[in-house]
Amino acid sequence: MTDLELLRQAVELARDNRARGFHPYGAVLARDGQVVATGVNEMVQTCDPSTHAEMQAIRAGTRAQGSASLAGHTMYASGMPCPMCLAALLNAGTARVVYAFDNQDAEPYGESSEGTYRRLGITLQPPPLPMDKLDTGITPAQMYGDAPWPHDRAGG
Repeated sequence: MTDLELLRQAVELARDNRARGFHPYGAVLARDGQVVATGVNEMVQTCDPSTHAEMQAIRAGTRAQGSASLAGHTMYASGMPCPMCLAALLNAGTARVVYAFDNQDAEPYGESSEGTYRRLGITLQPPPLPMDKLDTGITPAQMYGDAPWPHDRAGG
């Protein structure tokens, strides 16, 4: 699968999670274009602030492969990883992150982690690992707001 296909899968997971009444975040962990694990934000269901989508994908992926190393893996995330998720990705040796929406996209909807980065004194310039934002054809208003999804997508 391509970067865009994998990122679209993460965005669909986020959309589905939001449709169930939970936080709009999804993640796909992949290696060599193959899905290793997926995750969605489960903070509401688990009452656990560490169950972000990326963390859930990391947990599932490392268990599945029997190793804490994610060397050679890419995390595809619907939103830019927060500091906790980014630290976990770094600690695991993840090769790169590809995401659909950054903090500026999420800010108008109250979904940005920029404030947490600022409070911790963390800057992403330069980024601590390769991080690429890709356009999936979904707008922030569709992901976080009330704008309808395209008709060629589930639920649109």
